[in-house]
Amino acid sequence: MSASAIFVLDLKGKVLICRNYKGDVDMAEIDFFMPLLMQHEEEGLLCPVLSHGNVHFMWIKHTNLYLVATTNKNSNASLVYSFLYKLVEVFTEYFKELEEESIQDNFVVVYELLDELMDFGFPQTTDSKILQEYITQEGAKLEVAKSKVPTTVTNAVSWRSEGIKYKKNEVFIDVIESINVLVNANGSVMSSDIVGSIKLKTMLSGMPELRLGLNDRVLFALTGRDKGKTVMMEDVKFHQCVRLSRFESDRTISFIPPDGESELMSYRINTHVKPLIWIESVIEKFSHSRVEIMVKAKGQFKKQSVANNVEVRVPVPSDADSPKFKTSTGNAKYVPEKNLVVWTIKSFPGGKEFLMRAHFGLPSVENDEAEGKPPITVKFEIPYFTVSGIQVRYMKIIEKSGYQALPWVRYITQSGDYQLRTNV
Repeated sequence: MSASAIFVLDLKGKVLICRNYKGDVDMAEIDFFMPLLMQHEEEGLLCPVLSHGNVHFMWIKHTNLYLVATTNKNSNASLVYSFLYKLVEVFTEYFKELEEESIQDNFVVVYELLDELMDFGFPQTTDSKILQEYITQEGAKLEVAKSKVPTTVTNAVSWRSEGIKYKKNEVFIDVIESINVLVNANGSVMSSDIVGSIKLKTMLSGMPELRLGLNDRVLFALTGRDKGKTVMMEDVKFHQCVRLSRFESDRTISFIPPDGESELMSYRINTHVKPLIWIESVIEKFSHSRVEIMVKAKGQFKKQSVANNVEVRVPVPSDADSPKFKTSTGNAKYVPEKNLVVWTIKSFPGGKEFLMRAHFGLPSVENDEAEGKPPITVKFEIPYFTVSGIQVRYMKIIEKSGYQALPWVRYITQSGDYQLRTNV
């Protein structure tokens, strides 16, 4: 079972818009949501499902809005939450920013979308590209030709329209990996993993069938080929276009792609990752006078690779002033509203070391508030490189007209949650 009704509330709990799908839950029940939420928040027991009698509220917060689904059955909570996040995604596609003002300005479109996205409490058409074919923001212009619902909605392939034509048939594949690393003050890696996604930009005519081959360890073990580097992917999540039964039987990623940009799949690789940019820091605090900071950054990746737009963010005391900087490359600036020094390096080649020194004055009066020890964080992007070694082995494009199409592949590694703790 799924949701009985969907509500969009402002921060005070006032209902901005709602849609009753099943009529089995009193719509006035939503009045109990905000008092319940505040009570749980005060008690430090906030949880994603709140209950009042036999009515359950499943909610998410986005900017200055609460999106709430109600049910009085033992619903599939993960389905409801997936739908609420999809709702945010679709509204953002339509209105660019999803906030209270955009809901009030577009309430007619919001009601139309709520009618198409869900029926009798079950998700229906949730692909924003397909919805945009027949729900437009130009609601006043009623044309008879436009009132016909696209066949896509009733097709087995609900994410792609028929009759798409391109002069040049191409598909662009981006393999993007984010590294999450936590290093303690002694220099030991406490936790690390890789979160990856494969994104497509499809410009193909007709209804093509695509087959994607990766150096997947399970696939290589099934086929008896164990040559070269393979990767073990976990928590794999696919776009709805992928044939899951085919993947489960022989690990083939086979699909009819959506037109334009989409995320084909995401995955996680739970492995020990060597930090690609290593940071050594010495922070000396001289009471009532000054703080001296020395940060050394070293590129621990291949010499032929280059990290772009590197940002090293070093925390400083909130009462620091009179900043002075000296860098061997790039430039450093003080961001007082965030109590940070941001050291920016446009281009950081592998194997290189760079140094940054900073000097701050401290007031003569001691700050009474005990400050925490925020970590140093690093942002970067390394093109043409994947830390896991994942590779696109092939991309086959089959279409009944038999045209030739070009697949292009690009690899990018970037920082995710990348933190290095300090002693001070």
